[in-house]
This record gives sequence, C-alpha cells and structure tokens, in this order.
Amino acid sequence: MNLPFLSRHPRVALLRLAGVISPRPGFSGGISAAAALPLLDRAFAVKRAAAVFLVLNSPGGSAVQSSLVAAHIRRLAAEKKLPVICCVEDAAASGGYWIACAADEVVADPASILGSIGVIAAGFGFPAALEKLGVERRVRTAGEEKSFWDPFSPERPGDQARLEALLTELHEEFRAWVRSRRGAKLKLPEAEAFSGRFWTGRRAVELGFADRLGDAVGEAKRRFGEKVRIVPVHGPRPGLLRRLLPGLSAEAVLAAAEERAMWGRLGL
Repeated sequence: MNLPFLSRHPRVALLRLAGVISPRPGFSGGISAAAALPLLDRAFAVKRAAAVFLVLNSPGGSAVQSSLVAAHIRRLAAEKKLPVICCVEDAAASGGYWIACAADEVVADPASILGSIGVIAAGFGFPAALEKLGVERRVRTAGEEKSFWDPFSPERPGDQARLEALLTELHEEFRAWVRSRRGAKLKLPEAEAFSGRFWTGRRAVELGFADRLGDAVGEAKRRFGEKVRIVPVHGPRPGLLRRLLPGLSAEAVLAAAEERAMWGRLGL
C-alpha cells in the first residue's frame, strides 16, 4: 500500500512568483509583499522539505516590494535552515533579479533574461499642451518641494538634479544587495555589472549572475534524485468574475499597458 505521508523520498517545496512587482498587482496578477509573504510562509512550512524552489518570472517593478520579498526569503531560510534555489523562466530582471539574489543559487534557462541592475523613472510633461488648449492649472502647496516633478508644470532647474540624486540612492541600495549576495561570483567590473544591462541565461552563468543552466524539475532531480517529490505551493484561486472578465476596468487596462511596457523593455 502506497501511503504518501509515509514516503521517505526527498521532498521540495515549489512556489511560483510571476509578473510585475507592485504593491497593487494588476487584474491578471503580479508579485507583492502582501500576496507573496504568506505563500513563502507556506512553502517553508512544507513538512520534511529538503529545499525551497522559487520559479521566478518577472521584468521587475517596485524596489520596496522587491526588497520586502527578498528579505522575507532570507529570514525564512535562516529560520528553517533550508536552501533556496531560484529557477528563472523568461526573466529575472531589475526587481526580479533583486528577488532572485535572495536565493542561495540561481538556475536559468539558456534563453532567460537576467540582470538590469538599475533604477528608472519615466513620465511625461504637458505644460505646452495645457497652454495650447487654453487650460489654466491651479496648484497651491505648503512646502516648496511638494509639487516636485508635476507633469503639468515646466520642469524647474533643480528638479533634474534632485531626481538623479534620488535614483542614485536607490541604485546604491540595489548594488549593495547584489554585492552582499553575489559579489564574489560576479566577473564584470561594477560599472558594467550595475549599468542596467541584462544578459541571456547562458551568458549570465558565464558572468556569475546565475550559477547554472536548467529548470526547476530537472534541478530538483539533479540534487535529490529521480524519486524526489515536488510539492507545489499555490495561492488562492481568483474569483469567477476575475477569471471571466479580466480587463473591463480602466485600472486594469492601465495596469496591462504598464506591464506590457516593462516586458517590452526586455524585448519580450
């Protein structure tokens, strides 16, 4: 009689994290601390697990959400004394790579995209359009910097310098994290490694951004044998309305456009 709960074959937890990283995931999903942390708790709580595998597929997004998820992974790994293996599918770029660095080892497909260690801010300016339309904009603030980077006002002389300083600080947080997790493995000068450039999985392995080529199932079998038992950890299933009507709101359309743009930056 086969009793799965008495099986002595090695077990690994497998959790999929996919989509743009944002505090408010889009209608089609995404990665946020609010959604990912409970799933990580469940993955690390799998009975008799020998490791936790993260299948990651993300073009990036919020630096804060990336940091929160990555920190929680390291906290649980230390508490449970379990190795963490990140298996990259299409991409672990920008914030996605931030999360990947929380793993003890990174495995990638030869055609995966990894890296993009940088910070970006993008927007539009409309003051000329308002003038052409004859629209008067009225803004009052308490605090001279409160209207910083207002898209409907001309850019002030100090705005660019202030924004660049902010991006530099955030970039250094990203750089410090990657140094702490993979610094000894990287084979590029920092100026190039942290330039925002990204690489294919095969090249990423050569340069130290990933450890080897492969996929989650193959890597689990390589480490723990052909009889390894993979235990998937799933989140709650979306409601019926969300499954049937995935894009009827203006917010959903905007979120989809933003997600498409983020993937587009990687050429995917």
